[in-house]
Amino acid sequence: MANDKMRKGDEAGDKKGILLETGTNEFEIVEFSIGKVHYGINVAKVREVIQRVPVTAMPQAHPYVDGLFTLRGKAHPLVNLPRCLNVASGEEARNIIVTEINNYYVGFLVENVSRIHRVSWRDMEPAPEVGDQSRVVGIIKMSDRIVLLLDFETIIAEINPEINSKLTTVEDATDDIRAQRSNVHVVVAEDSGMLRDLLVSTLHDSGYRFVRDFGNGMDAWEYLRGLAEKDGPIYNHVGIIVSDVEMPKMDGHRLLKLVRENDRLREVPFVLFSSLISEEMRLKGESLGASGQISKPEINKLIALLDNLIFGKPIPADQR
Repeated sequence: MANDKMRKGDEAGDKKGILLETGTNEFEIVEFSIGKVHYGINVAKVREVIQRVPVTAMPQAHPYVDGLFTLRGKAHPLVNLPRCLNVASGEEARNIIVTEINNYYVGFLVENVSRIHRVSWRDMEPAPEVGDQSRVVGIIKMSDRIVLLLDFETIIAEINPEINSKLTTVEDATDDIRAQRSNVHVVVAEDSGMLRDLLVSTLHDSGYRFVRDFGNGMDAWEYLRGLAEKDGPIYNHVGIIVSDVEMPKMDGHRLLKLVRENDRLREVPFVLFSSLISEEMRLKGESLGASGQISKPEINKLIALLDNLIFGKPIPADQR
């Protein structure tokens, strides 16, 4: 049943309706299990769920990758999620969750895929700090169990070094451009600790010295609301906002909606920088008033867009 529901073509109409709703602060997760632990992944990242298929081993592949599997004529890497999480399997892993994250298709081998839940981001709590290697970005408390929401972006970044490269490699800028960037106050909301650190450090390296970062939309909103109460032009306090979409407590779309409804903040440029910038999600961002939307990990495109929104600088053709 889970496999049928997760085929995108079977519920395209329902999915589009859900994605185009504005300001609900809700999302859907696919629940799956490994051993006795229950995990979740945002439905927007899932293309479909299939039964385990033959895998071709690859020489010198990352230890988490079993090899390549073929789906509709295309080869995709298969991540052995029990091995990645260092979790003992209770039974044979027989399902593959096929995902599209950061424009990158990858399958994740799991044991059982159970059902889909619709929940509020308010019900997702940040994961407790249990070590630097934690792969959990949030927890959702069900009536009889806890579902752990995994940081799939970090896992994919580990097996695909190109993503880290795109997040940390920026075009050289002139001293004049760097001087202009140095006066802009940037607010960043990103729940993945690793990606947030990479993003902030790369913005610093490009000349954006004043960056205030938050791990969820709620904390970012409380900070922005405080800035809105300060005297003087709002640009003196915040020049641009960069936000992920998927975050605990409050997602990026809800944050965008609140900013656009605030008399002081409504004109501040707001950029969505997310792995979820699909066609449907782009329509939702536009309907809420996003100034721009960039798919991770294209940091060069992000910085070109920031320069365009703040200073009116043309976006280079290769960064559009």
